[in-house]
Amino acid sequence: MSFTLATIKTASGPRAAMVVGDRVLDIATTSGKADDASMLHIMETWAETLPRLDALAAKAATAGTPLSEAHLLAPILNPGGIFCAGSNYADHAAEMAARSGQPAPPDPHTLGLRSWHFMKTRHCIVGPGATVTMQPRSKKIDWEIELALIIGKTARNVSEADALDYVAGYLIANDLSARDLGNREGLPATSSFKADWIAHKNWDGSCPLGPWITLARDIPNPHDLKMVLDVNGVVKQDSNSKHMIFNINEQIADLSRNFTLHPGDLILTGTPAGVGAGRGEFLNKGDVVRLRIDHLGELVNTMA
Repeated sequence: MSFTLATIKTASGPRAAMVVGDRVLDIATTSGKADDASMLHIMETWAETLPRLDALAAKAATAGTPLSEAHLLAPILNPGGIFCAGSNYADHAAEMAARSGQPAPPDPHTLGLRSWHFMKTRHCIVGPGATVTMQPRSKKIDWEIELALIIGKTARNVSEADALDYVAGYLIANDLSARDLGNREGLPATSSFKADWIAHKNWDGSCPLGPWITLARDIPNPHDLKMVLDVNGVVKQDSNSKHMIFNINEQIADLSRNFTLHPGDLILTGTPAGVGAGRGEFLNKGDVVRLRIDHLGELVNTMA
């Protein structure tokens, strides 16, 4: 039976759950295994836990509660790492270059380059339906729809051919960015100390995730998923994951060449064109941002 994985808010704190149709099942309560209350633990024991989850899914109809009554949090609250691909859609790279008066960059493959990533911290994570407090020092908060994946087994020096075998599932992410904080003030553009990726990409609430984790086995092709983001009902980004420059296989292989990826780690695989910076538009208090990716559901947050 098909199911997705979520984390729900309960009186005893966040707990891992499974969503089967319109029902939600508290995994630890049903399995009798206290460790199953943690999504990180489930990822760390993914190979042995998945068969048990399959067996539990059938109980959702009798033991579960209505999804409409559940308070969904971000599917995983404490990943070891959140690795975000930079400029990984050609149309997005072109729109950001145009913003600086530069021509569209060449395909980095032709220059012998590999994928590159920056990091967000787990403190940035918020879940579906959450109100996101925008970085108060910024007047240019931008949206970025991204296909995210969660690692399901330890990965080190993984080949591109085998890379997808290390993915437990996929979810939606919004890589919110403070465009006017990416460079430190008072320094020339040529300064080695100019960039500030922490202020640009990291503040409480800058990484909405959700609504749940769709298992990798239930995604026919992660490189062919329609992606749409709208602000107050107006579509801003409308693309497909097939337009990535460096595909998921390449990204996992490249990251695992540098260090070990652990179960529960997240990779955000890049955003297509249509971000606010390319339009001269940015988010305001009260804006409702809605993200949809094929097979993965819908992620909605309100800005404050």
